[in-house]
Amino acid sequence: MKIVNPIGIMVDSLRLGLHEGLKKSKELGADGVQIYAVQGEMDPANLSPSARKELKAYIDSLGLQISALCGDLGGHGFQDERANPQKIEKSKRILDLAVELGTKVVTTHIGVVPNDENDPIYGEMQRACEKLGVYAKSMGAYFAVETGPETAAHLKQFLDSLSTDGVSVNFDPANMVMVTGDDPVQGVYTLKDYIVHTHVKDGIRLRQVDPREVYGALGYEPMSHERIAEAAASGPTYRELALGEGYVDFARYFQALNDIGYTGYLTIEREVGEQPEEDIAKAIAFINQYK
Repeated sequence: MKIVNPIGIMVDSLRLGLHEGLKKSKELGADGVQIYAVQGEMDPANLSPSARKELKAYIDSLGLQISALCGDLGGHGFQDERANPQKIEKSKRILDLAVELGTKVVTTHIGVVPNDENDPIYGEMQRACEKLGVYAKSMGAYFAVETGPETAAHLKQFLDSLSTDGVSVNFDPANMVMVTGDDPVQGVYTLKDYIVHTHVKDGIRLRQVDPREVYGALGYEPMSHERIAEAAASGPTYRELALGEGYVDFARYFQALNDIGYTGYLTIEREVGEQPEEDIAKAIAFINQYK
């Protein structure tokens, strides 16, 4: 089995800042990059039209593409009726920026989908995602929900309840093995109609956990990138590991992606470790074994 997918790097994983991270991504051999676009210099509110053109020109000059932007707003995802209007508007502006920069994908966490469809939070998440999905579809683009907080079957059920596939999937196999214990290989086949972007990450599950404790939910501690990364490095529940050292069966995982006809990015995300550049270089070498 040979994979033909382009390789991406989450620029923020390199911890070098935006422009240095972009240069380093090219040096490491990436085809594309994913960039956080929530705050700081990449917040859409802080990027003038000229700054957007300059950034796109710089990325083009390096011979890179943008595989996706990350528009994860943290907190409780889209569970909170009071916070949702502002979050939906900001998410739309991030998608506008993504399209301007040449990608059609914004990855995000929407919060943990409740098991009970009659739960008011389920309905609120549906309403928010419906608005996001319709907007994305009008632009030929996608908000891509990151896998992990629920099983693939439950996520598919939720996505099937929306009127468009404008809300689709960013498939992260490590999140599944680390949190829900779900099988990412079967998950690919289950979510095949929705996968528009993927992360390449590995890890192990140390003990069973309520996903709401990891990803946040109303009544639980809010989700933040920093808190999840800290838990992945030293928490009691799961551990992010280098590719090939965890529970993800990458030979079968890549085969599954091949089987469903996925030709998009395999984007390396590394949220822990003291030597991200070295780890990401090894991750690229690991993926290239399958090319």
